[in-house]
Amino acid sequence: MLEDFIITLKKTFAWVATVLPQGIKLAIKVFAAAIVFCILGLFFLDFIFMPLSSICLILTVFVLFFFRNPDRNAEFNGSEITAPADGTILSIRTEGDPNTVVIRMFLSIFNVHVQRAPFTGEVAETKYTKGSFLFANNPNADRNERNLIVFNTEKGQISIEQITGAIARRIECWVEKGQKVDIGQRVGFIRFGSQVALYLPKDKVTLTVKEGQCVQGGLTVMGIWR
Repeated sequence: MLEDFIITLKKTFAWVATVLPQGIKLAIKVFAAAIVFCILGLFFLDFIFMPLSSICLILTVFVLFFFRNPDRNAEFNGSEITAPADGTILSIRTEGDPNTVVIRMFLSIFNVHVQRAPFTGEVAETKYTKGSFLFANNPNADRNERNLIVFNTEKGQISIEQITGAIARRIECWVEKGQKVDIGQRVGFIRFGSQVALYLPKDKVTLTVKEGQCVQGGLTVMGIWR
């Protein structure tokens, strides 16, 4: 029974070992604030500081959980396109370009916020655009601050767009023009609630997902090249 408990415990907290360095740094700051509030409460015998300390401890765990960066080593055939992020599919439709289908995914604060390359290829362009900071599930969130990553692949050109939300407003792009990437490779990170859009050539890809579906970056197959 003890062995089963230990195995369960390891599985439950295995994500701790995957936390990104920037998450650890932020968690240390929040944890330090918890210690300070605790000391102030004991020194001044003012218990108003203790709830603040507890809140900071909870936030410490949340920050570590949010910045998790799990390894995903799924295998794909030469035609499958994988999800660029974890989240729920908000919409699948053509927008400005009738030849391009756009799949928009909402990332809640509980989703992994690392973005991954949907297919093997080369980064053709990265384009950062300033914008507003609406909630990421807002229909007009495509006007938010965002970063477009365009990939040239042997099958055709596809793109992903990192879009900020209303809570925190920082996009990290981990690739640059000319860099070669493999399918499922980490290419960026968005801090807190956000949206990710996947742009695919409408006449070259058969979609395998639907609106409302939950997907996982580097695991879920979004479409297949025809």
